[in-house]
Amino acid sequence: MPNYDCAGLFIFQHFDELTQTDIHAIFYLDKMLELIHEELIQQQTVQTDDETAELNGLPSPLATPEAMILWQKAIDVGWVDEHYQPLLSRTQAALLAEAIAERLGIRDKWKVFEAFWNRKNMYNDYYKAMEQHQSLIFRDELRRLYP
Repeated sequence: MPNYDCAGLFIFQHFDELTQTDIHAIFYLDKMLELIHEELIQQQTVQTDDETAELNGLPSPLATPEAMILWQKAIDVGWVDEHYQPLLSRTQAALLAEAIAERLGIRDKWKVFEAFWNRKNMYNDYYKAMEQHQSLIFRDELRRLYP
């Protein structure tokens, strides 16, 4: 960031020597530096969030503060392990993924969870679960855990 005391002193001391164009150029430069500084701060924040997600072993959409609350509940009931990997059947894992994605507003849920859990065709598992009687009980448990 510029030293505004120094810049202000320079403008004050040399005001008679500066043209209107020079003064506008100084203010333009100041604004550009401010915008660049703001962008650098935003990039550092995004990078920090991504690094935190990577430390947890989670993809970014699954590492938000809201997601961490959902993950902790799933760990507490024994549905996922400490690395957020499912300890459920494929159909129940698909139901869990759908419930988490819905609450987090994740649009590409199958893509995110298939990559994270190293699975394929989770949408098929989900549709199989919808046809199974035992899944009704698990869906009720999901609704109780994630109201």
